[in-house]
Amino acid sequence: MKNSFKELKLEELVAKREELRKKYFDLRFQMVIGHVENPLMKRTLRRQIARLNLLICQRERAAGAAAKV
Repeated sequence: MKNSFKELKLEELVAKREELRKKYFDLRFQMVIGHVENPLMKRTLRRQIARLNLLICQRERAAGAAAKV
């Protein structure tokens, strides 16, 4: 799962990040209510969102550097 994001385009990365943020938000509410099957999913989602943020920033910087040259 770690490396599956590297092949995606910038627009796909942003869409995937928004999808995971929504899942994370819903999972947080479920944890408060107490109906969570896998509590480690919160950590997994948080790390996936961080990976996506990193890839998005790298792609934006690369695009910015290419535009300057």
